[in-house]
Amino acid sequence: MYTILGLMLCPFLSSAQLRNGLNLPDHDDKPYHFGINLGLNRSHFSFGHHPIFMQRDSVMVVESINSTGLNLAWLVDKRLSEHFNLRTYPLNLTFTEKAFEYNLKYPDRPGGEDSITIKKVQSISLTLPIQIKFSSDRIGNFKVYMLGGVKAEYDMAANAGAKKAENLIKLNRLDYGVEAGLGFHFYYPYFVLTTELKTGWGLGNLHARDKDLKFSNVIDKINSRTITFSITVE
Repeated sequence: MYTILGLMLCPFLSSAQLRNGLNLPDHDDKPYHFGINLGLNRSHFSFGHHPIFMQRDSVMVVESINSTGLNLAWLVDKRLSEHFNLRTYPLNLTFTEKAFEYNLKYPDRPGGEDSITIKKVQSISLTLPIQIKFSSDRIGNFKVYMLGGVKAEYDMAANAGAKKAENLIKLNRLDYGVEAGLGFHFYYPYFVLTTELKTGWGLGNLHARDKDLKFSNVIDKINSRTITFSITVE
């Protein structure tokens, strides 16, 4: 966390030392802004155990493992007033690989299982967020903002319809959720650099539970949780 905050503040410290006036003074008065966004995400599943978990002893423990992924997006920002903007990412690709760790009492060793077995779930999602951004007054070549919004996601790699899924956890393609974050604008002579830290909470149940699959039937609902650090160039 301290490393991420340091990365967010480094451009501010350097610009404060090298500042020779106000860069791009009319930038915030434009009705629209566009930018390229590159992010690093840390994600995991929030889940609940199904009642069958307490009735069977084949799976002793289930845990969600944090994983790292990438975001690549195109930003469109509409100015609403001096301090408020409406933002979206019409092209927003998110690459993640979440995983569950199972502690098995009777592992199928010929089938490649061990007493500790990890099942990975790869995801390539198209995400459409709608955000409201509230900005502070500009201080020289620096500005801070907060944001909140909603999002819809479509996972192109989801496997809810897979037929041969004995060793899989089936997930639905569609998800929706909310997000909130904090960011910093740094104004340079020819562009604006933005660093942002954002948290997302998935509200939809991603789990397409199959009672016949031992890795799926012990889990009830699955929700996504994501923390993203990103850099945008406008």
